[in-house]
Amino acid sequence: MTSPVKRIAYQGEPGANSHQVCVQHYPDWEAVPCASFEDVFAAVEGGDGIAPSADLAMIPIDNSIAGRVADIHHFLPASNLHIVAEHFLRIRFHLMGLPGTRIDEVRSVHSHVHALGQCRKLIRTHGFQPVISGDTAGAAREVVEAGDPTMAAISPPLAAQIYGLEVLAEDVEDEEHNTTRFVVLSRDLVEAPTGNGPVVTSFIFNVRNLPAALYKALGGFATNGVNMTKLESYMVGGEFTATQFLAEVDGHPDDPGLKRALEELAFFTTDVKILGVYPADPFRTQP
Repeated sequence: MTSPVKRIAYQGEPGANSHQVCVQHYPDWEAVPCASFEDVFAAVEGGDGIAPSADLAMIPIDNSIAGRVADIHHFLPASNLHIVAEHFLRIRFHLMGLPGTRIDEVRSVHSHVHALGQCRKLIRTHGFQPVISGDTAGAAREVVEAGDPTMAAISPPLAAQIYGLEVLAEDVEDEEHNTTRFVVLSRDLVEAPTGNGPVVTSFIFNVRNLPAALYKALGGFATNGVNMTKLESYMVGGEFTATQFLAEVDGHPDDPGLKRALEELAFFTTDVKILGVYPADPFRTQP
């Protein structure tokens, strides 16, 4: 008997960066494209009696240029999914057009608004008219569907293979350090073991709207020597008096220092929820 095919969901069209990272780290899995982040979460969670259509979700959470990915901080706390892994992807964009197209024939270039903003030098140098598309890979599909040699797309390399486009220029992004961090979400809580390499712990918490509440809540991490790598705040329910924080620290909750810090955090907050305890990607230690 053959094992059932495992599926991993991502937001975007085939050929998107999220698809690329799925192929890179889960090559034997079926990558499932979804129209929105909400659909990705639903594909793994299920709901309203609908069986889940994917085992894992690949979600971008931060970009080294654009910052945090909008909406993800709203879905994570409310979902029943857990972070089980992280992956960093060096973002590469190629200029691609119909087969046989020359770069001097191109008049308009299509892509997601962020991709266009990250490839300004190319656009200015050639005098292209930028046209916003909903998705970087979707821009490649639109060029194929239009059949217009004056149109080109700024898309990930995988999109050229999928849609049969010709690469006119490689690595056209302005910054070489353009990198996106992805997290892998699962219905099951799978914690990385202690003593088997660096670990990241992600969690959310709420603080009361009182003077020095955040200072007191975080004091335990400093006194116990715990390195905090992320701290972001969000309003809860649109109210200015209720603030939720997403935090990430180096270490495992069973480590003595982090265990004491989390105990102290709970004393000064209204709620603490561990989102995941997972292996740190080797990218974190690169110079």
